[in-house]
Amino acid sequence: MKGRAQAERAGAEHLLAIDIGNTHTVLGVFAGERLVDFWRVTSGTTRTGDELAPLVTALCRAYNDDLARARRVVIASVVPALTAEYERMAARLYGARAITVSARIPTGVRIDLPDPGAVGADRIANAAAVADGPLPAIVVDLGTATTFDVVRPGRRYVGGVIAPGIRASSEELFRRAARLAKVEIRRPARCIGRTTEESLQAGLYFGTVAMIDGIVTTLEQELGRSARVVATGGLAEMIAQDSATIQEVDEALTLRGLLAISRRTARGKRRPSVSR
Repeated sequence: MKGRAQAERAGAEHLLAIDIGNTHTVLGVFAGERLVDFWRVTSGTTRTGDELAPLVTALCRAYNDDLARARRVVIASVVPALTAEYERMAARLYGARAITVSARIPTGVRIDLPDPGAVGADRIANAAAVADGPLPAIVVDLGTATTFDVVRPGRRYVGGVIAPGIRASSEELFRRAARLAKVEIRRPARCIGRTTEESLQAGLYFGTVAMIDGIVTTLEQELGRSARVVATGGLAEMIAQDSATIQEVDEALTLRGLLAISRRTARGKRRPSVSR
């Protein structure tokens, strides 16, 4: 079975998908449609392409030859200072002219908003990831911000909600309240905290769950029907335990959206290589 999987991987064209967020960057390697590996690293906004090259080389060491043959890299970035550096890294390591996601490229999703160019690349990727499934759909992305993206039938991205993220909320709380110490973000044993630490954890955790369920319920009321609700992000699995509205969790959803956009953008044609 293992030998068969290795053979399938070897025969499939590889793709490096990169989701650059304000706090973390997630890199994933696809072999055909299958995500074979992915990593989460700090974004480090001062990193240069020269610094990124050895990091990505080390992470992708099992796939570098396949990636160099395929020359396929797709990037979603909300950090402009890092976008060009990752593009340079892709050219240097793999001879690839990276696809950088924006509203200006074909994504397979109609952005039904007054200013499509203002939509973050990660939100476009999330919409693309669910557009082929049952619609309407709501993607809840628990990152630096907690975002809610709504995709209606007809593959129409119609907007959503941007709310404070759980980590950002906790950092601001600890910064402003001198007597409150930082706590680990995790599911507490109970909602009624018996100590200051338990009370903080309960507020952060159950407050986020209540916010998500409340916003999803309001979005469904505006849609006039129930929706498929998919959560993503590093904390999604934990938060989904107590959510009444989250139906699916996919930590790599944004990467899958980047794969879908890459396939549509390429239209079956190999992207031109660039000098390394």
